[in-house]
Amino acid sequence: MKLLLFDIDGTLVLTGGAGARAIVRAFEDVYGFFNGLGSLSMAGRTDAWIVAQMAAAHGVPADADRVRRLHDTYLGYLTEEVLRDGPRKSLLPGVRDLLDTLMSRNDAYLALLTGNFRQGARIKLEHFDLWRYFPAGAFGDEAHDRNGLLWKALADVQEAGGPAFRPADVVVIGDTPLDVSVAVAGGARSLGVATGSYGVDELRESGADVALPDLGDRRQVLEALGLE
Repeated sequence: MKLLLFDIDGTLVLTGGAGARAIVRAFEDVYGFFNGLGSLSMAGRTDAWIVAQMAAAHGVPADADRVRRLHDTYLGYLTEEVLRDGPRKSLLPGVRDLLDTLMSRNDAYLALLTGNFRQGARIKLEHFDLWRYFPAGAFGDEAHDRNGLLWKALADVQEAGGPAFRPADVVVIGDTPLDVSVAVAGGARSLGVATGSYGVDELRESGADVALPDLGDRRQVLEALGLE
């Protein structure tokens, strides 16, 4: 059996920038700085890392109380922002068909490995009716180093009643070189999908075992996952 760890943004869905807008609004509420994100890229990063970098860039402390307030404020704004229509807001090609196919098999276990706060991940995926596919996962609530999330995912799967997997049984599916690096660092395989900010060649060069334009060709994806 394979443990398939899916990233969210740029891999399963595009939210049209809902997360960035929400975190900018929350940072302004808590810290008083307009457009606190500046030129900081969120792609592949954990939310905990992003908040810490925003605070550092403005010379303000990321103490536990303010981070907690920012987290809660962010979730409120994200609930609003994810409802906005936009040109880059969609379920990505092939995703629902692939998830339905994988759910019907007995050789695949689905979980998440994402930099999103756990509740942020839920808000985004529930909007697209995808949360129900994922009984477990690793999230970016406290992790600054994304590479440590593989071990958190393995533990969370077991806590949710799933099997005990080894890294060799894992495939990480994501759209950035940082997703790929999680697999490389942990001894897992990776499938890069060029539906985010990086192309197929860039994902291959970063170390992805396989890189595809998207998840639309079910047979090709199953083969890449070692299930065909």
